[in-house]
Amino acid sequence: MDQIKIGAFLKALRKEQNLTQEALAERLGVSNRSVSRWETGSNLPDISLLVELAEFYNVSITELINGERKSESMDQQTKETAEKMAEYAHNEVKTGKRRVLGAALCLFGVFIIISALAIFPSESSWGSIYSVFGSIVLLIGLWLALGTLLPKKGTRALCVAGCALLLFALFHVTDYVAVRHFHQVPRFSYEIGYDSRQPDQLVYKTLFFTAVREHPGTENETVKIVKP
Repeated sequence: MDQIKIGAFLKALRKEQNLTQEALAERLGVSNRSVSRWETGSNLPDISLLVELAEFYNVSITELINGERKSESMDQQTKETAEKMAEYAHNEVKTGKRRVLGAALCLFGVFIIISALAIFPSESSWGSIYSVFGSIVLLIGLWLALGTLLPKKGTRALCVAGCALLLFALFHVTDYVAVRHFHQVPRFSYEIGYDSRQPDQLVYKTLFFTAVREHPGTENETVKIVKP
């Protein structure tokens, strides 16, 4: 491929239209320097611009690439091929960006979950709130990251749902272990109350067990599971 020849042909075509480099650049939405580099053979237009130039000058893609006019009619088949190549390249870039964004969201979601569980004390509701928020971010990232591996939305939805169930189970298992072995208040309780007959006790109800916090705020404070 002779870039100098192609550049000279592009320059000749522009002059046939009585256009300046500035006018052509404005029409194509590129810089004047880009047009100049094309016509000197220093650089070549990308595929999508090659199609646009062929249509504008009413020549074929083959003529542009060869750097000389072969016929007056545009080669429709070559044009369609170039358009498909441009579309494919665009989709590849879009897919790559989606994959990177998905991975970033997954990492950010994991960071939020770990930070929430590490920073906030077990009796604070903010730990569970931020953990749920981090899980949502993680699941969104997973949905985006799996887009190229699992193009079928149904299969992808099942994988994301499975991950959601895994997170749900992980939260409650770690909650159970923390209460049973480390005597911490359960983070993911849906109801906190007390028995008027036992005013020095707080009752924490979760989906799978009930825990009692005795003598809260004192040196004798204990937390134990009373109903698995």
